[in-house]
Amino acid sequence: MSASPTTPHTTTGPSVDRTAGGSTRRRRRGPRTWLAAVPLLAFTGLCFGVPLGSIAFGAVTRTDPATGATQATGEHLARSLQGPYLGSLVGSVQLSALTALIGAVLGVLIAQAVVTSGSPALRGAALTASGVLANFGGVPLAFAFIATVGISGVLTQLGRLTDHGWNLYSFTGLTVVYLYFLTPLMVLVIAPALDGLRPQWREAAQNSGATSRQFWRHVGLPVLAPSLLGGFVLLFGTAFAAHATAAALVGGSVPLVTLKIADALSGNVLTGQENVALALGLDMILIAGLVMAVYLPLQRRSARWLR
Repeated sequence: MSASPTTPHTTTGPSVDRTAGGSTRRRRRGPRTWLAAVPLLAFTGLCFGVPLGSIAFGAVTRTDPATGATQATGEHLARSLQGPYLGSLVGSVQLSALTALIGAVLGVLIAQAVVTSGSPALRGAALTASGVLANFGGVPLAFAFIATVGISGVLTQLGRLTDHGWNLYSFTGLTVVYLYFLTPLMVLVIAPALDGLRPQWREAAQNSGATSRQFWRHVGLPVLAPSLLGGFVLLFGTAFAAHATAAALVGGSVPLVTLKIADALSGNVLTGQENVALALGLDMILIAGLVMAVYLPLQRRSARWLR
């Protein structure tokens, strides 16, 4: 008795992908899948798109106060890249790059010590403290440093730090203050990546006769490189956008773009510079865009390695 042939049929439900082991994975397609993203897109457009459009419009236009006519101009963008405004952009980039580099190195060393300690209590305490310190900034942080290592601070008086050239209200002092919240942030970022280093890799390297230095040079650092660079970029962006701590600590003694924007908006130096402040804000957005353009591909590559 011959077997009846099977007849092909079509499915109207979600498409099915068959893997090598015979298991199936359903994949939904269709316009309905985009409906879930509509609230997020609307929120993003309202909270980010509208302010960005307003900043860009004000940075490239000029309104005549007498007639109220608005015309396009590149004067504000040109002025934002000249004189003290350009110096503030350069100063912010230098401060952000330096603090991000030092904070990344210190954060990796601390995170590696915590991860390899094998103590759940130490790990929990370190990560909890890092989460708190990474969000501690602004005027309270500035006041804490002023009371501790300021001109009349407790440690300054006890250790006579001023005799050794210490000055909290300088570029060096601001660097130390920024490291207070950037280093814990790096600990939070890099600790999961360090957990992703599989013990089998180290065991395979040891069985092959590799030393600890060779393991980190040829295996550990190449695998962690995307996370390390991504953490550096994240720290750079955080320091670049910081304002309250620097404003309360150094005022205008250290040229920073965020302080220049505040001065231009409030008219502390010259009046009628609101459009220049918007142009400086647009410059910051462009720099932040370049930072994210570097960070996102590194984040995706790191996810593939540590999956």
